[in-house]
Amino acid sequence: MEGRNITDGAAAARRARFGRLPERIRREDMIEEKTATPLDPTRYDHNPERSWMSFSCLAADLGL
Repeated sequence: MEGRNITDGAAAARRARFGRLPERIRREDMIEEKTATPLDPTRYDHNPERSWMSFSCLAADLGL
């Protein structure tokens, strides 16, 4: 009989702590709206003097 009381006490403690679901979160509370940044045309311009920096080459990395 003692084992049953311990189990019932543990079950009651679990039920008190986890017995119900948390409150529902509204969709509006989960969404954050930000304005988009404008497109920067200079970001994707081709610069022939700096084009050598845009590739990855093991020989170049080793200085060969």
